[in-house]
Amino acid sequence: MTGPCKYLSLCKSSEVAPGKAIKIEKDGLTLAVFNIEGEFFVTDDVCTHGPGSLSEGEIDGDVVECDFHNGSFNIRTGEVVAPPCMIPLKTYKVRLHDGEVEIEN
Repeated sequence: MTGPCKYLSLCKSSEVAPGKAIKIEKDGLTLAVFNIEGEFFVTDDVCTHGPGSLSEGEIDGDVVECDFHNGSFNIRTGEVVAPPCMIPLKTYKVRLHDGEVEIEN
């Protein structure tokens, strides 16, 4: 049996406007926190293909396009949507707790 889940608080939900993302650096992680129609998703911020920051990418629905080589990922699943990206993006289990966006740690 595993112990109880621990959660890492990243930011207040009010800090991430709908349809936008912010970059959070915490506990050695560099993450992108997305607000897609009031639902929050967290992925690694660095593109799996190059040095692009996904929190600075173009968001269209639930897809983010990296601003470095224009590859795209599904924000909900981390799956590659468009080349040149080939490696899926790491996603994190998210919960809202007292107005804070938290990930399972």
